[in-house]
Amino acid sequence: MNGNTPRQQRPKRDSDDDNDMSVSRVLRNVLVWLGILVSLVMVGILMQKGERTVQPLTYSEYKSFVTKGFVVRATIVKTQLNDYEFRGELNRRVSVDRGHLPSGKLTLDSGDVFQTKLGVIDSATEEFWATHGISWKYEDGDAPWWMSLVQFLPWVLLFVAFLFVTRRMQGGGMNGGRNIFSFGRSRARMLTEGQLQVTFADVAGADEAKEELKEIVEFLRDPGRFTRLGGKIPRGVLLLGPPGTGKTLLARAVAGEAGVPFFTISGADFVEMFVGVGASRVRDLFENAKKQAPCIVFIDEIDAVGRHRGAGLGGGHDEREQTLNQLLVEMDGFEQNSGIIIVAATNRPDVLDPALLRPGRFDRQVVVDRPDVHGREGILKVHTRRVPMAKDVNLEVIARGTPGMSGADLANLVNEAALLAARRNSTEVAMYDFENAKDKVLMGVERKSMVMSEREKETTAYHEIGHALAGKLLPHGDQVHKVTIIPRGRALGVTSYLPNEEMHTMSRDQLETRLVTLLAGRAAEKVVFNQLNTGASNDLERATAITKRMVCEFGMSDVIGPVRYASHQDEVFLGREISQPRDHSEETARSIDGEVRRIIISAESKAEQLMKDNLDLLHRCSKALIERETLDAEELDMLIKGETLRPMIKDVEAFREKIKAAAPEKPKPNLDDAPSDGLALSPS
Repeated sequence: MNGNTPRQQRPKRDSDDDNDMSVSRVLRNVLVWLGILVSLVMVGILMQKGERTVQPLTYSEYKSFVTKGFVVRATIVKTQLNDYEFRGELNRRVSVDRGHLPSGKLTLDSGDVFQTKLGVIDSATEEFWATHGISWKYEDGDAPWWMSLVQFLPWVLLFVAFLFVTRRMQGGGMNGGRNIFSFGRSRARMLTEGQLQVTFADVAGADEAKEELKEIVEFLRDPGRFTRLGGKIPRGVLLLGPPGTGKTLLARAVAGEAGVPFFTISGADFVEMFVGVGASRVRDLFENAKKQAPCIVFIDEIDAVGRHRGAGLGGGHDEREQTLNQLLVEMDGFEQNSGIIIVAATNRPDVLDPALLRPGRFDRQVVVDRPDVHGREGILKVHTRRVPMAKDVNLEVIARGTPGMSGADLANLVNEAALLAARRNSTEVAMYDFENAKDKVLMGVERKSMVMSEREKETTAYHEIGHALAGKLLPHGDQVHKVTIIPRGRALGVTSYLPNEEMHTMSRDQLETRLVTLLAGRAAEKVVFNQLNTGASNDLERATAITKRMVCEFGMSDVIGPVRYASHQDEVFLGREISQPRDHSEETARSIDGEVRRIIISAESKAEQLMKDNLDLLHRCSKALIERETLDAEELDMLIKGETLRPMIKDVEAFREKIKAAAPEKPKPNLDDAPSDGLALSPS
């Protein structure tokens, strides 16, 4: 792969067009409302200009004008308040004293109209007007123009509300088109080149997966390089792996490196309560993708829609099956979707339909597994780019002390360390913070508020030291990392192990040693206190599970022999635990139960004998654990050798000195890492 290949310059995409459309839509709405406001103001002005100017006068002035014969005719208007207004027309020029005016007088010309409010009009009032030669008429008062608007306002508001609801239902609102009329539309989000900031430089710990995906990037950049020899681009790439290993991050990195539109959607977004909606969304998704080809369609958690087809619990037609059928047709049917690459991610490849996994649909299956020690170190370097770290921080040591952790776990570890440093009001994240964060992530949060009695604390100490001594003294035991009786999570005490080497397979001796280690805590309580308690329930559960697999799956029982009796024909719809058909007889089942019981009892006897042979060491280590509450691997080694422990570390500087003294000068190049199943914990 040529790392200097330039990206293709793509024209302006729909993101810019959408921004322009949104701006023009806002401007259009502003102009419409501004035009409505201006129209209303103009109508009011015109209506006011059309009305004749009427000058209000007092009652005494009105009576004086009538008495002197200044009024030639009048209009009596009945107002909305059931009183009357006298509107008289003058026949000459008249001046009225007005002290508040600049000239001191109000002048009315001939033909001007004045008005005066009158109370009740009776026959005496009409006789008064007739005596002075006034002709009059009665009229009902007209409501002002704004009263008409008030009357029509409820209808206008109702019409506007109807338009608003209709636009929202048709996708005209701000909800991105999710409405009652758009069930069949795809909910995929399209990310363009400007929105994709993730590249392969941001992905660490998955070198093999990156190499597989780089070819996809090269095809999207230069398809002619591969097609001129008759080759075809893979239609789909399926990313498999445990949760948190970076499958989604890899998909985003592919899109970011290729510089093409990237459609992202979850498998659960296809399925809806209405029949046919899922298939419609699949069609809409691929129609949109064709318009943007070449592009990448990323389906996260595809197992939500891609499970095995078959009869469900309720029978009949399954909406999820219809969605899967449409997805199969779109990926490889009569119509070819050239330029569209499907990238899917799942942590349940065992439940996917075989038709989905065949070549032509998902041509490649890329395994994104938990990182090894070098991968974890690279992931830590990525996540600590923007974290100010102290000089004593050694990422290689942290990587070696976190076996089995995924990328998400390591990101959480770095975040917890930064939070702990901030809690100390420190400007840097020290190795002390990383160690405490690792204990918090692996063993749980300390429950300092939980009060334990002295008897319970002593019992827990002997239990945890039993686990620790078994791990230290047995030849195939895992290396003890730390043992504590501080309640963490749901456990009263925890013993954590760091395996000596990276193991992909385990021998019979190693499994039997693990059984003895699990039962050593219960054996220590039995030897010292001659009683049993409920603290070993988790140990018994794990020991029983390991023993059943030894007998039924691994063929490690001389009585049962090399026969596999474990059935993995799990019902897809009923679940793994509800229905598991048994493929052996009752007699074989009794033999299996007896062999499981024999192996566990034998391991318990070995654990008890180990505790009896090292009883003094058990007492000495338990007393030290009760005093210090936490012992690490170095302190356990000192106790086993009979050496005196150093004073307890209570500050960060002392911790730094300890790390500096314990750190190796040069790491061994061939030192392997931990097993893929992660850190072994033994909670009480």
